Amino acid sequence: MEALAKIVTPEKIQHSTIDFVDIAGLVKGASKGEGLGNKFLSNIREVEVILHMVRCFDDGNITHVEGEVDPLRDIEIIEGELIFADIEQLEKKIEKLNREAKSQKDARVKLELAKELKVHLDEIQPVSTFAKKDDDIFIELDKELRFLSNKEIIYGANTDEDGLLEDNDYVLALKAHAQRSGFDVITLCAKIEEELVGLEEEEAKEFLTDLGIQESGLEKIIKTAFDKLGLISYFTAGVMEVRAWTIHKGWAAPKSASVIHNDFEKGFIRAEVIAYDDFITCNGESGAKEAGKMRLEGKEYIVQDGDVMHFRFNV
Repeated sequence: MEALAKIVTPEKIQHSTIDFVDIAGLVKGASKGEGLGNKFLSNIREVEVILHMVRCFDDGNITHVEGEVDPLRDIEIIEGELIFADIEQLEKKIEKLNREAKSQKDARVKLELAKELKVHLDEIQPVSTFAKKDDDIFIELDKELRFLSNKEIIYGANTDEDGLLEDNDYVLALKAHAQRSGFDVITLCAKIEEELVGLEEEEAKEFLTDLGIQESGLEKIIKTAFDKLGLISYFTAGVMEVRAWTIHKGWAAPKSASVIHNDFEKGFIRAEVIAYDDFITCNGESGAKEAGKMRLEGKEYIVQDGDVMHFRFNV
């Protein structure tokens, strides 16, 4: 966006955002009310992706609640609590479906699937590995109950400085586990991230370069979360503002325009589109037009990450 702003010189820049909810205090027994217990579980039920920070370094001065460092044990505890909470919620739903099934055919069908899922969870297997999770009935059930163990997970391997340059045994074990589960791992050092807070952009880049690191842990987390949420951004670039608009991958131009205003979708005529690289290479809209890099796209166009767009509409 800074590159776009250098060309357009807008009055302001408006970035895309992702909301991260910091949820602490989960301990063994949380599903039964230990620690923050139900407060944690109700908070996490509202999120779309879980970023699970796991300790992957030794330091005798920093105690671990379980007595010793073991990231896979920590994961097992946390994810076990999510499964136990799902079991408790599903049991209540099954009780309700048992009553409804006496008079409703749909309830009987849903009850059978719920019972199958209960057997799966009782084996301490997460909802995410349930064989029928793509069935319409399951999707409806998940939309209602928002199963905790069905959420996408990103593991954050919190290591020391040496661990950023070469994976230690803890990180290697975590990555092997994540690969089996189909989850991503981001390696970072919380101590370094803390030192980056407050530094100017150029200072931060120089600091990371001196450490032999290309980007901060925060940057990696944001990019990975954006991807896991199935999100991309397109840009509008004018003298008033350069702005990133967040949409879902696969959205067509009219739907993408609706995030600016619903009228843009209702009265959509066409979109003027310049790929980001072309916009930069041609030094802006005028240069892109002269080079034949501006395209007119209709209602079927699938917006691409980084498109610079202008919408024509009539309501």
